[in-house]
Amino acid sequence: MSDVEVVRTYLELSKPGQLRAPARAAGDDVRFVQHLPCDVALYRRLYHDVGDRWHWHDRNAWSDERLAAHLASPNVTVWECLVGIESAGYFELQRHDDGSVEIAYFGLIERFAGRGIGGAMLARAAREAWAFGGNRVWLHTCTLDSPAALPNYKARGFTPYKTETYKIQGVRPLD
Repeated sequence: MSDVEVVRTYLELSKPGQLRAPARAAGDDVRFVQHLPCDVALYRRLYHDVGDRWHWHDRNAWSDERLAAHLASPNVTVWECLVGIESAGYFELQRHDDGSVEIAYFGLIERFAGRGIGGAMLARAAREAWAFGGNRVWLHTCTLDSPAALPNYKARGFTPYKTETYKIQGVRPLD
């Protein structure tokens, strides 16, 4: 394990018309289920199954009580992507005081990557963010995330508006 320099990129859609549909359909067996509020145990499973590979650890430090309060907020909603009856990933939306909606977490479980599901899920996340009352939809990704993340965001019409670089300790490179 060593120090790793990480580049975080912030991207946005400033109007609904910027959203571009994915080039291929995700499949008839793909559906999205809103969990309102999301159960803490379900959220922890989704967060782990999607994010562990990409070094998502921030929410692991939250107590169940803190996480439950967050998930119960009227400004937070969680959507799970299902393929048949299997969980394929999720996205979390968070409405902010400035009227924007952040796609706070977004990702697929590894075995579902490369099947067109990510593009469909991102398009759905953006549409739900607008429906959630957003005057702007934004997200961020970093060089620790899947290499497919940034290209997917750009392909859906998200445009970068800010980057920052920081160092993180104790990160193992992916195999």
